[in-house]
Amino acid sequence: MTDYGILSLADHLPNPIDGSCTTQAERLRRVVDTAVQAEEAGFAAFGVGEHHFSDYILSAPELVLAAAASRTEHIMLGTSVTLLANTDPVRQAEQLAMLDVLSNGRAEMTFARGVSEHTAHAFGIADFDELRPRFEEYLRLVLRLFTEDEVSWSGQYRAPLDHIRLQPRPIQKPYPGVWIGGGLSTTSADLAATLGLPLFLPSLFRWPVDYVEIVDHYRRRRAESGYGGGARVGFPSYLHVAATSQEARRRWRPHLEHYRDFALTVRSAFGRDTDFDTLLQGPAICGSPAEVVDRVGAINDLLGLDRHLFLLDAGAVPAEVLADEMELLATEVLPHLR
Repeated sequence: MTDYGILSLADHLPNPIDGSCTTQAERLRRVVDTAVQAEEAGFAAFGVGEHHFSDYILSAPELVLAAAASRTEHIMLGTSVTLLANTDPVRQAEQLAMLDVLSNGRAEMTFARGVSEHTAHAFGIADFDELRPRFEEYLRLVLRLFTEDEVSWSGQYRAPLDHIRLQPRPIQKPYPGVWIGGGLSTTSADLAATLGLPLFLPSLFRWPVDYVEIVDHYRRRRAESGYGGGARVGFPSYLHVAATSQEARRRWRPHLEHYRDFALTVRSAFGRDTDFDTLLQGPAICGSPAEVVDRVGAINDLLGLDRHLFLLDAGAVPAEVLADEMELLATEVLPHLR
């Protein structure tokens, strides 16, 4: 059974229609407000993505999620993603444990390697080729810190540990939800399968069908690793819903095109057309509630999704439009998906 959530990457862009722009403080407060609205609408999860040194201004996702935890009671709160190789794994484990305690057992993290050489260098990683082995070493250490009472450890990329006990201890057992952020190869899928962890696919302008082989590979490797039917897969979709298809397309077009132009300065287009109409055939879902239900269901079936996150606020979608979308999702979309 698929559960559903809301994702924000906190792109801080001017409104493409009138040129107005929120302050950075207003933008981040709206992200927290969205978490509250998502819980009220009945969503199971809320996620935020970590970025640095760009107009994606959410550089400390744990702080934003802690603010959301103080205003919510039930919704799961997670990162999508946390760039584990760029930080100290002991400190990251402490932050996740603290978030789990503050949220009363609702914390999750999606750990990923990261793809920005510029960001890696800024965090003191001189050799970008070491990012993958550093990430895998740190991930295994984080899991040990959660599952062992005391950890003594030595590795290649940080100082050794001598009888370290993680405090506070997380509420969720054996540890808070940990996902692996996948990419366009099978490397992360293999790691997730080996460690018995769920796989979350990236929010790129790729079509869902592009990930079928990776998902199938992950499930095969997971079964070979002895974890069998416990495989879980998550996926994000850009989404916009309105009362009619015509209204949804008219209202969303300038915002999605604006976000696309910005996003493609950060990542490439991966060989597919990214005009508005083409995006609506692949990575973006737009239409009336009935159309949205059909498209979401088709993607769920294609990838066998256990979690599907919807990215609503990209491209400076106004707060009043987001509120209208949340109402439609709560009353005319989620009930039919369930």
